[in-house]
Amino acid sequence: MHSVPYKLSEFFILFVLFPVSLVLNYPLVVKMCLGVFGFLYVLFVLVRIEKLQLKISSNLNWRAFWKQTLFKLLTISIVTVLYMVFIDADNLFVVVLNKPVLWVAILFIYSVFSVYPQELIYRTFFFKRYESLFSSPGLAIFMNAILFSMAHLLFKNTLVLFLTFCGGLLFAWTFLKTRSTLLVTIEHAIYGCWLFTVGMGSMLGFPS
Repeated sequence: MHSVPYKLSEFFILFVLFPVSLVLNYPLVVKMCLGVFGFLYVLFVLVRIEKLQLKISSNLNWRAFWKQTLFKLLTISIVTVLYMVFIDADNLFVVVLNKPVLWVAILFIYSVFSVYPQELIYRTFFFKRYESLFSSPGLAIFMNAILFSMAHLLFKNTLVLFLTFCGGLLFAWTFLKTRSTLLVTIEHAIYGCWLFTVGMGSMLGFPS
């Protein structure tokens, strides 16, 4: 196990320095290489250092999960539809109505290749690695949400930062309750896919 100073340095590099650096103007290929290296480092630490077994738990409470997730989705749906109607009506359901094939493709690619890696890093790795450094679960959740929001600084959009902060609170809370990467990945994918479906995808980097 690594020392606290090592973990704090690792924490700063992975969750503060690298996300902030993405806002700077340097070659995209360098950014991608750094991102891949960082992800491989996270996997190595999870498996070899933290001894985490990446497998699906057999005692997940699927009924409670779906009940809570669908309730939150209903709330998010109402708020986002109202936002689109009053703020950006021209883009309401624009992709699903005009480019359904692209819509399906993006939902799959986003869920598998974006959401799952994000949850491995920001929930599984974060709480496995750093939870003991925080004085309370509430503080850990709050910090996790801030850092998750910072990961989206490259979009340079205040609304994106607000949405990802709220999402970070929800996902961190779900992970601490379930300790399941699978469940929090499903929840994240559902909300993210909805934002793309309702017409808010362009600000989050989705093709349109």
